[in-house]
Amino acid sequence: MGRGLFVVFEGIDASGKSTQARRVAHQRGAYFTFEPGDTSLGAELRRWVLDATTAMSPVTEALLMLSDRSHHVRSVIEPMLESGRHVVSDRYFASTLAYQGFGGGVDLARLEAATELAIGTCLPDLTVLIDTPLDVAMERRTPDANDRFESADPAFHQRVRDGYLALAAKWGSRWCVIDGSEEEARVGELIDEQLRSLPW
Repeated sequence: MGRGLFVVFEGIDASGKSTQARRVAHQRGAYFTFEPGDTSLGAELRRWVLDATTAMSPVTEALLMLSDRSHHVRSVIEPMLESGRHVVSDRYFASTLAYQGFGGGVDLARLEAATELAIGTCLPDLTVLIDTPLDVAMERRTPDANDRFESADPAFHQRVRDGYLALAAKWGSRWCVIDGSEEEARVGELIDEQLRSLPW
């Protein structure tokens, strides 16, 4: 049995990525996972990272995210892939580069080096970026004052979106960009067109 496929969904908050990631995992019989928090250790780290009442620098946020990711890769993602199971993840390393790097101002070169340490050679076969304009995303959600990222100002989220697009341009064919302003069903169709090229 060969190694499974690893597909990641990325996007700003309320882009629709979680809905599409779960749908694809279900339809393809893949293992669905998410970051941060899909392990017992990760759940504790997630609680600290997202709690807006706890003052925290972007560097601290990044290091906590990377700790969760390192554990996630070695305890969940890699074992699944090695067993031949396909894995679909709601967020992965690009989230840290977009949110703490482009959004929070953490030095990208250092963040990329730390990311390599955290994930090793575990790169996605395809990253699906659901690119949703900020005004569309804001219409879809009710900001949660207790969530560190959902409560951030619009300028932060625009930097995150711009960062994602810069990463998509950098990674080329390993990423695809989907228009998240479309209706949910149409977004799903566009994603499925891209996924047909993978050896499921």
